[in-house]
Amino acid sequence: MTPSDLATGFADAEESPGLLLWQVTNRWQAAIRASLKPHGLTHVQFVLLAALTWLGGDGPVTQKALADHAATDPMMTSQVLRALEERGLVERRPHPQDRRARALAVTPAGRDLANRAVVAVEACDAAFFGALGPDVAGFAAALRRLKSAAA
Repeated sequence: MTPSDLATGFADAEESPGLLLWQVTNRWQAAIRASLKPHGLTHVQFVLLAALTWLGGDGPVTQKALADHAATDPMMTSQVLRALEERGLVERRPHPQDRRARALAVTPAGRDLANRAVVAVEACDAAFFGALGPDVAGFAAALRRLKSAAA
């Protein structure tokens, strides 16, 4: 495929890293959605529940700390947390050091669901990224560089 009326610097669309990332991301997200469906979680619900489960061992977690860790929008984080709270998967408690903040905590049911879902997500990732073979570590390193550069 070659460009016709598009003012692009690429001779072929397959040369565009942005387009390739978009296409791969869409396919990966579809695979993740399918792996999470039996657990009744959306992708963002899983990310926040798993991140909170991960961070929770270090003491009280604020909504801001969770959003920063997950790289999610604070307002969207609040909405998703509300849905997880309504399902009895997370709780918002008074923060022990900051009266203005709430401390987030995963409930036992939330921890159980996070641990079951992470097995499915990691199996999905292994299958999806398995096409890279031994290059998967280098791919992850390249993604970390892009993440740091975009910060």
